[in-house]
Amino acid sequence: MAVVLYHNPKCSTSRNALALLQERGIEPTVVEYLKTGWDRATLERLASRTGAGLHGLMRVKEAEAKALLDTGADDAALMAAALAQPILIERPIVETDKGAVVGRPMERVLDVI
Repeated sequence: MAVVLYHNPKCSTSRNALALLQERGIEPTVVEYLKTGWDRATLERLASRTGAGLHGLMRVKEAEAKALLDTGADDAALMAAALAQPILIERPIVETDKGAVVGRPMERVLDVI
């Protein structure tokens, strides 16, 4: 099974999700999205596969993301912000053949492995 972890190594939840996968013998493809940035196609796919839409992928602990959501920003505005500032997307995100989840709480990762 192909497993991709969209990862921020500075985030304890993201590090714990990686450890959870590794404990189960899974070596995911790790994408450090703060280094690589996001592309529109990946964000659209993750928004769809998580079932959360772009709104559900936004990291509300980031002031700009929260402000966008609080003002009712549409998907175009959310996408533009996320492409410009990758940190606005929640982490970790795990994607497999079974689907994709935001790993908060971390145990949600188990739903797709």
